[in-house]
Amino acid sequence: MTIADAQLIDGGRVIELSVDGRRSRFHAIWLRDNALDPKTRSPANGQRLITILDIPYDTRAARATIVNGDLKVFFAPQQHEASFPIEWLMARAYDRPLSTACGWTSGGITRWDRRLQSSVPTVRYGDAAQDRKALGGWLAAVRRYGFAVMTEAPTHSGSLLSVAELFGYVRETNYGRWFDVRAEVNPNNLAYTNLGLQAHTDNPYRDPVPTLQILACLENTVEGGDSIVVDGFKAAERLQQEKPDAFELLAKHCARFEYSGSKGVRLSAKRPIIELGPDGELIAIRFNNRSAAPFLDTPFEEMEGYYAACRRFAELIQDPEMEVTFKLRPGELFIVDNTRVLHARKAFSSSGSRRLQGCYADKDGLLSTLAAIEEEELLL
Repeated sequence: MTIADAQLIDGGRVIELSVDGRRSRFHAIWLRDNALDPKTRSPANGQRLITILDIPYDTRAARATIVNGDLKVFFAPQQHEASFPIEWLMARAYDRPLSTACGWTSGGITRWDRRLQSSVPTVRYGDAAQDRKALGGWLAAVRRYGFAVMTEAPTHSGSLLSVAELFGYVRETNYGRWFDVRAEVNPNNLAYTNLGLQAHTDNPYRDPVPTLQILACLENTVEGGDSIVVDGFKAAERLQQEKPDAFELLAKHCARFEYSGSKGVRLSAKRPIIELGPDGELIAIRFNNRSAAPFLDTPFEEMEGYYAACRRFAELIQDPEMEVTFKLRPGELFIVDNTRVLHARKAFSSSGSRRLQGCYADKDGLLSTLAAIEEEELLL
């Protein structure tokens, strides 16, 4: 049984909530802004119906009591009453030490290296398409590891779109809704050759960048051509541990990326190779030597150090200890978080046939579908 108590402090400007001995403080203005009653939030969609200007600057709690597992607050001077489920509040408690370290990630993310080789997250297409729990497990793996594999998928042209549509929408680009990856004469992209490809993230010259990529195998009778994935977050962690100054340079200064391989298409963007949020959270990795434009945003005095940082980061990314590898067979595909996991390919023979198809999607759809599945599981 939960034991809860509420006390007004600082003249009601703050409520101290004690739940089973754990104490958390909430500002009255925060509680008023986040009230769950139908005058504050739409019952239909949960969107806020008030603005900050609708809340008096001197808002305080006149009373705060615990009633049937809820915190009930009476606000002054508005004379507004609202109730907050205790569990809801404790899940959103912000009265805690905040991390000051750069490069942190949430507890839901697991950084990895080649030791993940023996436990690559995998699901059968039929299971994911027919069983919400199986689909949820696969999507949760993408959220945690940044990639996952699917087997026994359809192998007709364009069939990978049905995978993207299990959780969201296809992100169309100048390559179309989907694109073939096979050797061509006079290709406009090095991906369309039988050469090996360095580990990279896709389309860093776009803003915003596609956040998910799916690569599906339709045919594969060549020697070589194994797929490689590398956790960019793990590489960034290693760089920060051994060369913190190099990590700082790649996070502080923007790199530039460009693409002009197709007629009428000119794309460019600039972002840090290691992108951090304002609070130091590691948000994204952008690394693509083929699309890199001249660096123009690093001061003269730091340019040599910046190049040294790029070199060491590339060495870490290409370290065999960082790689998980697999050879795709027809009906197999993998999905990567394109803001985190780099993918590569080994060179392959010119004899035989290797045909992959790729498409882009976005993480919002994946995370939204996963949240809905997790909610369904709680309701069962």
